[in-house]
Amino acid sequence: MTKDNHSMTTEFILTGFTDEPELKPLLFVVFFAIYLITMVGNLGLVILIYMERRLHTPMYIFLGNLAVMDSCCSCAITPKMLENFYSEDRMISLYECMGQFYFFCLAETVDCFLLAAMAYDRYVAICSPLQYHTRMSMKLCVQMIIGAYIAGNLHSMVHVGLLFRLTFCGSNHINHFFCDVFPLYRLSCVDPYINELMLPILAGSIQIFTNITVLISYLYILFTIFKMKSKEGRGKALSTCASHFLSVSIFYGSLLFGYVQPSSVKEEDKDIPVAVFYTQVIPLLNPFIYSLRNKEVIHSVKRILMYKSHSIPKKT
Repeated sequence: MTKDNHSMTTEFILTGFTDEPELKPLLFVVFFAIYLITMVGNLGLVILIYMERRLHTPMYIFLGNLAVMDSCCSCAITPKMLENFYSEDRMISLYECMGQFYFFCLAETVDCFLLAAMAYDRYVAICSPLQYHTRMSMKLCVQMIIGAYIAGNLHSMVHVGLLFRLTFCGSNHINHFFCDVFPLYRLSCVDPYINELMLPILAGSIQIFTNITVLISYLYILFTIFKMKSKEGRGKALSTCASHFLSVSIFYGSLLFGYVQPSSVKEEDKDIPVAVFYTQVIPLLNPFIYSLRNKEVIHSVKRILMYKSHSIPKKT
């Protein structure tokens, strides 16, 4: 360990959203409700996919893993944020900070690859329906998921490793509600040039690869749909892709705005609004985007509810 590391700050203060006492109860209620709905929605979707054998297909397995990662993102950030609304010191240790960012980065990276895999799945289903079971086998599905988790872990470890090269010897106030990289770069007494360079390179490479996969898949999908003679067939094909395309647009758009722009490190005032969107709003919306427009999911929920209602013994 170098001499610089001996003077490293071991605790930080998360300043959060506001210091106004009258706003904190309202913010606590709002974000606690978001957290509960997010966890119930995502874990409920995971349980539903696990219980329903008819949902044991690549598309729903990808969706289940997406829900797991959204839950991981919420669990990594929201409990500490809620605690800090009523905590007097709002402290977080260096290792808690690194752990929080690790799981956040893991969730966001895995989500990128899962959304790309889901786009490829829709491409095969619509453009080559007769070859779907051979081209989109369960073996390939599992390999894609394992690859996404490996890439997510490697990406997270690189950034956390680079954070440990920094020395925090001045202010320990993080102007954020969780340990994101940009506020930490601002507190560093060591020039974070390498960190700032590697972030857009790695995050940009992941976004370029997954975005190109999504765009190419949807170009082929749209080309195939427009060639269909049946209006009913076109409508059904568009319906199966609408939810995924909406989710992809929101997710990639927010990450692109927040992490790939090189000027992001200097624009402190935009960190929190953008971060609220991709850490709170997107995990909340995803289960509803995919469920409310999905007839298979709705039918499975109704079937389980009907089965439960019939299995409850009636009082005589």
